[in-house]
Amino acid sequence: MDLFGINGSEFIVLAVLAVVILGPEKLPEYAKKLANLVKEVRRMANGAKEQLRDEVGDEVADIDWRKLDPRQYDPRRIIKEALVDEFDDAINAAKSAPNVAAAPVRTAIATETQKQPPLAANEAAPFDSEAT
Repeated sequence: MDLFGINGSEFIVLAVLAVVILGPEKLPEYAKKLANLVKEVRRMANGAKEQLRDEVGDEVADIDWRKLDPRQYDPRRIIKEALVDEFDDAINAAKSAPNVAAAPVRTAIATETQKQPPLAANEAAPFDSEAT
């Protein structure tokens, strides 16, 4: 039993302290008040749950809340799953494609890039007032 971070032996110590501090006369009264408080909190929690279900609808029941738990976030697993999915999609696409010889992939390579001449010693660098 681990209620509010209190184990069994700590609970017994607290019960003995309550008997000593409150006395046997007032203890049943405070126990009844505590029981009523717990019942009221449960009633309020159930009411809030029902109200949320009524307002949001049945979509909430279908949500897998464990997937949305931030403690479950593992970037390595997410990347691995994404790569495996893409790999499987590529394999399925290759299997479903007709047998055609693959064409060589050609990429355009610039033969000559435009080079600007270096600035003179006292020349100001170009400035575009609309770019900032």
